[in-house]
Amino acid sequence: MEENIKKRLDLEVEKRNRSDEVSEEKLDPILVAKRHKDSTISLICALFAYGNVKQIVKFLDSLDFELLKKSDDEIREVLGKHYYRFQKSEDVIALFIALKRLNQKSSLEDIFKNGYIKDRDVIAGINAIIKEIQSLYPHTSQGYNFLISKVTTKTKGAGALKRWMMYLRWMVRKDYIDMGLWSGVDKADLIMPLDTHTFNVSKRLGLLERKTYDLQSAIELTEKLKSFDKSDPLKYDFALYRLGQEKIL
Repeated sequence: MEENIKKRLDLEVEKRNRSDEVSEEKLDPILVAKRHKDSTISLICALFAYGNVKQIVKFLDSLDFELLKKSDDEIREVLGKHYYRFQKSEDVIALFIALKRLNQKSSLEDIFKNGYIKDRDVIAGINAIIKEIQSLYPHTSQGYNFLISKVTTKTKGAGALKRWMMYLRWMVRKDYIDMGLWSGVDKADLIMPLDTHTFNVSKRLGLLERKTYDLQSAIELTEKLKSFDKSDPLKYDFALYRLGQEKIL
């Protein structure tokens, strides 16, 4: 049974790993990120990647990423009417100013690695970036807290950090889907970006027994997929996501 599932998923990975799998006809937020091939712009694309994919891409297309090099006042002026679902304009402005200041001081890759490298812990790396964003431009609101997530200290009952894990997949893996802009992070250490599609498909395939949608489920699913490919468990992520999204299973 397990061998059959692996065979099916391997075929699905091969089928999906093509340049035309992400296009104007087959939308995904990485479509916008790939136009720029920049880790800061990619993070903005990943953090806003919730809701209807057409609305996500439409919103991302409305943003002027050159603002990441402009003054705080220019950012406030241009983004004064930009909002997306739970995020008001002040939340979008806060993210742009924080990321601009972060780039003036360091880089997302370096800050992530400072947290990750000691124990090869991607959650510690994500926490390091979140803390830096919060410290460089202190701002809090319900929409902003949802957007950048909270520092995570537990896995059971905690948010799955789906958008952050997806961002890391984009940055670390390199194939026709993912960009591989970073070096020095082992793709074997990545954790599945667990959304409702991958969660439901994984349960139906028997890859995940845990019934709670949380970070622990993402970790357990990753461990299961390591039995299929120890060095690159997240190569199955996009295939599982599309199986659910396209209602193939």
